[in-house]
Amino acid sequence: MIKKYLFYLIRWQLSTPILAIVLILLANMSTVMATIIANLIGGLIFFWVDRFIFRSLSKNPLWEIRDDVTCFSCGKHGRGYRIAEWLGYDRKQDKNPQFRCEECKDKKAMEVEKRIIWSLVPYQVGKL
Repeated sequence: MIKKYLFYLIRWQLSTPILAIVLILLANMSTVMATIIANLIGGLIFFWVDRFIFRSLSKNPLWEIRDDVTCFSCGKHGRGYRIAEWLGYDRKQDKNPQFRCEECKDKKAMEVEKRIIWSLVPYQVGKL
C-alpha cells in the first residue's frame, strides 16, 4: 500500500506542471473555461496513470499443481507447480507446461511478477 501511495504522490506532482502548461496555452480564455479544459485534459492523461497505480498487482496467481513431475529448473522429481494465469500472463493453453518444485516456484513467481509489472507500463502508455 505504501508503494501505491508513493506512486500516487509522484503522479500528483507530475500533474501540476502539465496542467499549468495547458492553462498557460489557454490564457486568452476565461479562467473558468481554461480550468475546465485543463482538468478534462488532465483526466484524459491521468486516468490511465491512476488505473495503472491502483490496479491490484498483488492479485493472486492461478496455480496449476500436478504430482509426479520433474522440476523444469532443478530436475527434482515430485509435486510440481506452475503459474497458469496472472493478470496479463496467460499460459493456460500452453502445450508444453513447465512445472517447478516447491523451492523453484517462488523464484519463477518473482520473475513472472517483474515481467508483468514492466509489461503493463508500455501497455498503459500505448493506450493514451
